[in-house]
Order: sequence, then structure tokens, then C-alpha cells
Amino acid sequence: MTRDSGAGPPAANPYARTYRHGPFTVVEAADEIDMATAASLAEHLDAATAGQEPDVLVDLRTVAFFDGSGLRVLCRADSRARERGGRLRVVSASPRIRRLLHAAGLLGRFPPLPDLPGRRG
Repeated sequence: MTRDSGAGPPAANPYARTYRHGPFTVVEAADEIDMATAASLAEHLDAATAGQEPDVLVDLRTVAFFDGSGLRVLCRADSRARERGGRLRVVSASPRIRRLLHAAGLLGRFPPLPDLPGRRG
């Protein structure tokens, strides 16, 4: 689902919500992102990457399960962000997410940040 950049973020759903954190658009994923739920995350990422020079953080810290469907959504959103002169980064300290990115050959494309920039843990 593609939304106009002036339409604002989509409504939160059980799997994703969007908010601002300083200069960043944060798309926070939750619960399980798989074939059945990836579209809910994609809706938020499509909106977050719709404008010029988007700076998007995909927060996966509360995700219990993430599979290839979620990786496809991340790759598509990253490509969109780059086409518009922006960037997309992943936030996760989970060894599970790191292993998945490594196994898929995407660790170089999405080196996970341990926390949102500007936050002190």
C-alpha cells in the first residue's frame, strides 16, 4: 500500500507503529513479522519512505519472530529510501536478528544499531 507523503503515517496496528524521534522516522515492529503480518509492517515502511530524503529507523527490539517475509519488506523499503536520497537502518540488539541478517547476506546492508540514536541506555 503506497500512501502520499502528505497523508501522514498509517494507523498503528498490532505489528507496527510509526513515530518521530528527532530527525528520524521510526517504524517500530512488534510481535511476529512473517508472511501473514509483513504487509502490516510494509504499510508503515511505504509511508515512511514516501518523501524525499527519508531517514528511517526500523526498530525490531520487541519483535519475537522475524523471517524472510520481513527481510523482503526491509529490502524493498531500503531501496525506496535510497532512490529518494535517504537511508533506512535497523535497530536491534538481538543475536537472533543479527544471525538472520548474516545468514541472508544482509548484515552489511543492515548493520544493526543497538538503540535509537540519541538515547542513553
